[in-house]
Amino acid sequence: MPIKYEKLIKKMKEACITSYTIKRDKIIGQATYKKIMEGGDIDTRTIAKLCKLLNCQPGDIMEYVEEEE
Repeated sequence: MPIKYEKLIKKMKEACITSYTIKRDKIIGQATYKKIMEGGDIDTRTIAKLCKLLNCQPGDIMEYVEEEE
C-alpha cells in the first residue's frame, strides 16, 4: 500500500490510545483499527476522526510512499 500509517501508530502510542480505548470510546471500528495496524486503506471520515482525537493534520498521521514497480 502506498499510504503508510507509522506516524499515526506512533502518535497513538504516545497518547496511550490502545485498541481497548478505541473500542471503549467508540472512536473507530475494530476492523478499521486492524487495517491501520496492517497497512490497509481507511476512509477520510476515519482520518478526520483520528485528526480530531489527536489534534493534528492528516500529514501528521500518514505518509505517501511510492511503490516500487
